[in-house]
Order: sequence, then structure tokens, then C-alpha cells
Amino acid sequence: MKGFYRKSYGKNLPMINERIRAQEVRLISETGEMLGIMPTNKAVQIAQERGYDLVLISGKDQPTPVTKIMDYGKYKFETEKKAKEQKKKQHLVHVKEIKMRYKIEKHDYMVNVRKAEKFLTNGDKVKASVSMFGREMEHKDLGMDLLNRFVEDTKEWGTPEKPAKMEGRNALVILAPHPHKHK
Repeated sequence: MKGFYRKSYGKNLPMINERIRAQEVRLISETGEMLGIMPTNKAVQIAQERGYDLVLISGKDQPTPVTKIMDYGKYKFETEKKAKEQKKKQHLVHVKEIKMRYKIEKHDYMVNVRKAEKFLTNGDKVKASVSMFGREMEHKDLGMDLLNRFVEDTKEWGTPEKPAKMEGRNALVILAPHPHKHK
């Protein structure tokens, strides 16, 4: 276990100041002005005199890597803040499942339609399934009719990705929300 710590130490550290291993670097000032190509130790010295860090922007540029004088702590804080904002703005699409039996009462059926409406308006997909057991398998057409009626009743909020189909003992359909109708 000792070797584990030794191997992983320092792998993800940022390339700033003395950690930059290049002989020469292309230096950009904190205001964006190009200061030219110079030895790395001189660039680090200039950055420290100005009270900033020397940060490696692009290390793969040939013949010299590009560095910039900046406050690394502030830069790191701002990039993390932007990443959090991006994460807040993105919406993950979940698949919500609604299970029914073909002998469902009208009130229970309408509760499931309202659930599907809620899920679809929130931008989630809905997987509606009708389960059949034992002798109910003789009446697959009733299960498919129920699913087709469900699709018809929810067409205002979503459209089926594929037509309803039988999978084993279940008849199912997946509804996707309309692109611009969800919140």
C-alpha cells in the first residue's frame, strides 16, 4: 500500500510557477499584453514581483508553451463557479414508469393520466406498461387498447417514441415530452 501513495502523489497538481518544466515559455501579462518568449525562471520571477502566479495555459504548443500571469486562486474559483452554473442549467431526462392492469377503474386510470401529464410537462419520459398474469394473457388486445387510449389521452403533452408493443407479459409504450412544452 505504500507504493500507492507514492505513485499518485502530484499527478493532478496544477501547472503553476515552479511546476512548469519547460525551458522557455511565451508569456502573457495579466492585462492580456504579449510579453514575449523568455526563460521559465525569469517568467516566474516577473509574476511573483507583480504579486501573481504564472499559470500554464497551453503546454502542447510548439515550439514554446503559453503561460499567463494571473491570480490562480481567483481563476480556479471562477472556473468552479462557472461549472456549477452549467450543472444547474442542465436537465437530466428521467424515465418515470406508470404501471396499470387492463381491468383498471376509470378514476385510477385518470390518476395515471394526470401523473403522466405532470412527468411530461417536467421534461421527463414516461414508460406506461400494462401487466397481465395467467389467463389475462388471453386478452392481450384489451391491454393494447388500454395503452393506445393512454397514448391518445396524453398526446397533448407527449408523443410515443415507438408504437405500443408486447414484451413478455407486459404491453408497454414510452412517451417523450414535446420539445418546447415542458417547463
